[in-house]
Amino acid sequence: MDIATIGGFIFGVVCIVVSILLDGTLRSFYNVPSIFITLGGGIASIVISYRLSELAKIPKLIGKAFFSKQSTPEETIKLLVELSQKARREGLLALESEQEKLEDKYISQSLQLIVDGVEPDTVRDSMELELANLEARHAKGQGIFKNMAGLFPAWGMIGTLIGLINLLGKMDDPSSVGPAMAVALITTFYGSILANFICTPIANKLEVKSKEEVWEKEMIIEGILSIQAGENPRIMEHKLKTFLSPEQKKKYDELYLKGEEPKRETSYESAPVQ
Repeated sequence: MDIATIGGFIFGVVCIVVSILLDGTLRSFYNVPSIFITLGGGIASIVISYRLSELAKIPKLIGKAFFSKQSTPEETIKLLVELSQKARREGLLALESEQEKLEDKYISQSLQLIVDGVEPDTVRDSMELELANLEARHAKGQGIFKNMAGLFPAWGMIGTLIGLINLLGKMDDPSSVGPAMAVALITTFYGSILANFICTPIANKLEVKSKEEVWEKEMIIEGILSIQAGENPRIMEHKLKTFLSPEQKKKYDELYLKGEEPKRETSYESAPVQ
């Protein structure tokens, strides 16, 4: 669960509700026709813009924004180091038995390539191609919410224009001008809330998580190629730790290196996968 996303959403709702209640009522901000034109119109435009198969992924994308993946970069490095130790001790073919145990399909498929004896350049090209396609898929998901962020305010403005046209038809009754103007502006309010409080933040969070995932997979590429090249696991571990921030390096050392004695290259022992 992503505490920052959920906490920010709750805090934003509280700020909006409190600001309304300080000088009004929630009922004055509730208008069915305004909701219909803003939300319905925005959804209609999105449906026109994308295939249904792409729109069906929206709930999954929202879930990614509100929930974090289980593994961490520190755990990934530890796993790669353990695989490297096993490969140096028993040979690359011994990694075939580890594939079924791995939850990360990216690592599992890459291990299959090196077990099959594929050339390092081909392994790198294959992994980087998959990574490029991953980025393209992520960009498409982010684009849906970015387009929503542009469409909802536009439909809010359309609703405002409809309200103003209706307002001009009631100018002969001065007492109706104020309420009619308020209703006309509510659609703009709805559009701004949907764009700036829902869609844009979700798109930004998806972009951040996409960059983190790409960065971690770039780290995995280096680890897999190091395993294939038969590098010393300690050297590989040091190289992969350069991908970590100072805080992450400290956490890694506390979790996995605390109390360890320096070991010779030939004395690595297999450790359980974290």
